[in-house]
Amino acid sequence: MGVDVTVVGGGISGLACARAVQAGGLSVRVLDRGRRVGGRLASRTLWGRPVDLGASYFVSDDSDFDDVVAGWADRGLARPWTDTFAVIDADGEQTIKKGPVRWAAPRGLRSLAVDLAEGLEVRTEHTVERVDPYRVDGHDAGEVVLAMPGPQAARLLTAAPGGDIEWEPVIALALRWDSRHWPSDLHGAFVDADPDVSFIADDGDRRGDGAAVLVVHTTAERARRHLDDPATAIPPVLDAVRRLLRIDTDPAETFAHRWTFARPVGTTGAPFLRTPGLSACGDAWGDRAAVRTAWGSGHALGRALAGA
Repeated sequence: MGVDVTVVGGGISGLACARAVQAGGLSVRVLDRGRRVGGRLASRTLWGRPVDLGASYFVSDDSDFDDVVAGWADRGLARPWTDTFAVIDADGEQTIKKGPVRWAAPRGLRSLAVDLAEGLEVRTEHTVERVDPYRVDGHDAGEVVLAMPGPQAARLLTAAPGGDIEWEPVIALALRWDSRHWPSDLHGAFVDADPDVSFIADDGDRRGDGAAVLVVHTTAERARRHLDDPATAIPPVLDAVRRLLRIDTDPAETFAHRWTFARPVGTTGAPFLRTPGLSACGDAWGDRAAVRTAWGSGHALGRALAGA
């Protein structure tokens, strides 16, 4: 393929890796099977606006990532969202918890991936069938980087790096009402001890446009029952949301999206894997699964590959 590095996977980790490789003076190409880059920084246009269906937010606490976030903020691509979330118990009782500032993107988190891809050679809708050290689908590819969940990497080679880490599924539900039926200061909420719901985000508050849209992440247990048909999760999860938030009316429109490999249960502890000809990065590397971990893993691997 005539490049120094081929990155398979166009999520935030793969794009961060590619940018660091290119900044180090090497040639790099990104291959992604999707129609657009972003991976789990997924935003879909619903009801005339972007809705984040993958990652809910990100936190910045790393000096290198801070510089990237500052650039996004200066250009209006990212904004501080909130440092206050609720914790909702199974009876709907809320406790307010302070924490780090969570950041959001007015145009959807995918817009940040699109920004990272600017200036890179990216091939979308490119399905890779097989990788080996220095080779992709039987062709010379330079150093090969797998920037994807371990179970997906396992489909491309026999012994996938990070393949022993368990991943949980999630179904993300977008729910639109004609008007808001929850407190204006809800922001987002972690849900404890509910069999159906793990997290709720006020997407209008997160996006900054005030739209009456909630995005709900199911528990892994609920998601596993509906992976074949995500829309079948809507009735039980909607019942749970109405009970937890004490909403007395159904939404005007709904949408469900399946994430078979939404998040790793654990992490490797190492920032990335590097072996001759075949390396790996992503949010299963590092000390905790998070957007900043994914970026940091890819960035660190890219610098290592470029000899920085």
